[in-house]
Amino acid sequence: MANDDVQVVFLTANPFKREQVTPANTEMTISRLAVLTAMCVNFVSSISVVFLNKWLFEHHSFPSLSLTLVHFALTWLGLAICCHFRWFSARRLPPSSLALLALSFCGFVVFTNLSLQSNTIGTYQLAKALTTPVIVIIQSVMYGKTFDLQIKLTLIPIILGVFLNSFYDVKFNGLGIVYASLGVVVTSFYQVWVGEKQKELQVNSMQLLHNQAPLSTAALLLVVPWFEPPFGVGGSSGTWSATALVLVLLSGIVAFSVNLSIYWIIGNTSPITYNMFGHFKFCVTLLGGYLLFHDLLSLHQALGILCTLLGIATYTYFKLSIKPEPTGQLRQKP
Repeated sequence: MANDDVQVVFLTANPFKREQVTPANTEMTISRLAVLTAMCVNFVSSISVVFLNKWLFEHHSFPSLSLTLVHFALTWLGLAICCHFRWFSARRLPPSSLALLALSFCGFVVFTNLSLQSNTIGTYQLAKALTTPVIVIIQSVMYGKTFDLQIKLTLIPIILGVFLNSFYDVKFNGLGIVYASLGVVVTSFYQVWVGEKQKELQVNSMQLLHNQAPLSTAALLLVVPWFEPPFGVGGSSGTWSATALVLVLLSGIVAFSVNLSIYWIIGNTSPITYNMFGHFKFCVTLLGGYLLFHDLLSLHQALGILCTLLGIATYTYFKLSIKPEPTGQLRQKP
């Protein structure tokens, strides 16, 4: 399947037009359903892990880097179990080819957790929105990828919409800005490299993550003791309630689902498409809170949601109107 064959969730079709059923059409339909399934998994797990982590930070004061280490370890364990049951075939890759990816994976989760811990939700979401234009810059400058002007213009209403949604909850502090800025840069490189490495090494998402997770776990094992002494006050080896331990385990299991779905979506679409889906998740979360739980939704938030959805809709339209270029990427099983 070409890298940009499946770009978005929003698909259009004429229900009154009878089309000839061919193997190519069937394969495309299955591919779209697979991407839709992966996005649904990512949608549920991403929202769940944010609230689980925030609860652990605020109500149990669990150290963020130690929680990240648990995430990596359970991701590695989860992939080992999948490999044992032959859900994918393992492929050994040279560690040197994955060093930067492993380090960026650590930085992605570490700085995301530190940003969430040090900033308000509004500041955290606003910083995440900046990942999309940074990815465009990285792919344009370092990989020579060109983006049509229409695609670039769709970023304006999206970033404006996220800003309007987060405006009254945006509060800046020095340390929080540093964590958020580093998180944006590292996350952008990480997402670009996830797609590039799958093409470069000709592996699928599970094979790549299976090789990379132990490297990231080992790297974090060296880092955590310097920032969070395990035997100090509030260290990971301290006494924790049963509730906290259950939440840590649950957070790690959900993080495995997040990590795997991120790799799969980026490998089968593109980093920009994955970011557009992230903005869509943000809008749905706000609307769901308003409709299901009667959360307050101000006028500027409603306008922000409309702006963001407008940007996503125009991005979808332009991506569907662009004929994808064939690539040598491996087809992946969901």
